[in-house]
Amino acid sequence: ALAQPLTFGIKAGVPLTDLMSTVQSPNYGFNSTTNRYILGPEVDLNLPLGLGVEFDALYRHYNFQGNQAPYSNTSTSAWEFPLLAKYRFPGLIVHPFVDAGVAWDRLQGVTQSASAFISNPLAPSSAVSPQVLHNTVLGYVMGAGLDVHLLFLHLSPEIRYTRWGAHHFLDPNGGFSNDENQAEFLVGIRF
Repeated sequence: ALAQPLTFGIKAGVPLTDLMSTVQSPNYGFNSTTNRYILGPEVDLNLPLGLGVEFDALYRHYNFQGNQAPYSNTSTSAWEFPLLAKYRFPGLIVHPFVDAGVAWDRLQGVTQSASAFISNPLAPSSAVSPQVLHNTVLGYVMGAGLDVHLLFLHLSPEIRYTRWGAHHFLDPNGGFSNDENQAEFLVGIRF
């Protein structure tokens, strides 16, 4: 059977690792929240001999807060754009696959706020204003999964690992950074 050369769909999933790494110290500390969803469109180009190319646009949201006075809060969205070469192993209904490529991660809508409220006026003010170091970072991606053909649908669960080459944020005191190692569980639904 001949496969459609170009398929479109959606990809959704959950991060398996936190997007931010935080530390605590007596003078300051940070807490981060990784929202447990990833969502976006995907395009898949099927080539002969089990080869293919995939392009995704994956959205996620996260934030982090300083937990010492004066308190700070940073919230942002990120769009990840992976471009992957793919190989599908032969099969009738289930095709295992591996993929690898590059990804760009772009911050969007960074909002930062700080509260000047200090409960103890004699306490040292050690607020850290997180600085955006890079709005866009490049990473390398590897993944493996299954492509299951169900009538007119393709269902593709996948585990994906990305190694980012730089940090989005810089904390001058070393209290937080975005994690350069990212693992995700994703499911694609293509038509």
